Amino acid sequence: MLRLMRKGQSTAEYAIVIGLVIAAAVAMQIYVKRGIQGKVRDAVDTTLAAKQYEPYYLESDLTNTRKESTTATTQAGGGVVRTINNDEANRTGTQDITGVQ
Repeated sequence: MLRLMRKGQSTAEYAIVIGLVIAAAVAMQIYVKRGIQGKVRDAVDTTLAAKQYEPYYLESDLTNTRKESTTATTQAGGGVVRTINNDEANRTGTQDITGVQ
């Protein structure tokens, strides 16, 4: 009887140790994640010569034009066949990124 109680006690001790190891790993997860994020940000900051892209740095003056000629033919049973004869698109203007240091 005493031998069975000792065997149960050692199993309980192993369970407690495993639980403590898992709890420590979960608690350290935040610090490891922050460390990795810091290293990534440091690498990005040192490798970029200019600022990162921000939408409000973009200044553009563009003109878009499009010309299209289509033909639609009806078929028996109500079907429609559309054919594009001519499709032309043009984009002119300038686009600058401002605020770059």
